[in-house]
Amino acid sequence: MPQVTKSNEEFDVVKYFLQLLEDDKDMSSGIAAIKTLLMILEKKQFGTIHILHTTMREAVAAMRNTDLSIAAIVSAGELFCRFITLSLDDKHMEECRQIMLNRGKIFLTKLQNSRQVISQQAQRFISDGCRILTHSRSRVVLKALIAASQNKKTFHVFVTQGGIGNSGEEMVQDLQAAGIDCTLILDSATGYVMESVDFVMVGAEAIVESGGIINRIGSYTMGLCAREMKKPFYVLSESFKFSRLYPLNQRDLPNEYKYSRKHLNDISKVHPLVDYTPPAYITLLFTDLGILTPSAVSDELIKLYM
Repeated sequence: MPQVTKSNEEFDVVKYFLQLLEDDKDMSSGIAAIKTLLMILEKKQFGTIHILHTTMREAVAAMRNTDLSIAAIVSAGELFCRFITLSLDDKHMEECRQIMLNRGKIFLTKLQNSRQVISQQAQRFISDGCRILTHSRSRVVLKALIAASQNKKTFHVFVTQGGIGNSGEEMVQDLQAAGIDCTLILDSATGYVMESVDFVMVGAEAIVESGGIINRIGSYTMGLCAREMKKPFYVLSESFKFSRLYPLNQRDLPNEYKYSRKHLNDISKVHPLVDYTPPAYITLLFTDLGILTPSAVSDELIKLYM
């Protein structure tokens, strides 16, 4: 874990955040954001709850200003701050800080176990001999597939390249290292492969209020294809990715979610990095809060933010 000085002025939020991700390639940006906020809470002194809120908001703004997908950073930061500051009336600030630290550590521990919970839920949907289509590389999908393989289930996974970068190739390498049969396919081969698979299983960068998802570009196309060919479309995602966005279409997604920050001033000649898959195309969502239908997501969000 990166070293942090005790001086408020010397703590570099972005440097600490990026170093966490560099040190652990398997860590999601949402978990790294929560760890960074927890470290701020531990190392800095706050005169009032208002100052604490302001500091946390500034830290989230700094982290979302990196060239990473901001969906998980924003949702994880909001949920963390909401959870640690509940019911703190009539308490001294230092007492509040200790309560928030304890809550934050509990919150983080629970979320760090979320992939394990989700992979266990997905087991009964992965059967011997089944053929699965997944999009690019998802850590939680990978964990579920490896867990199924370790439970002596044999299956075949088709992995799309996932657009720019080599994320699909990395997913195939990870699956092969775990002894899982897999095939790397072009994104444009989704329709061709769809008729031969049993279901689709993807991750998500965010789950929005409607029960739809924001995920790597091409997920929407995969959802359209799956519904047309009557194939189940499963989403595996941790609850810290629940977001209070409510897009109705692709244009409703904020540009900062869709494009790299270096292109925000002129998006006319670049393609989006993510798209929105509406709830109508999603069969079930596997989360650490349970297996949900898309229509149940708004209820869970209300509980999270109450």
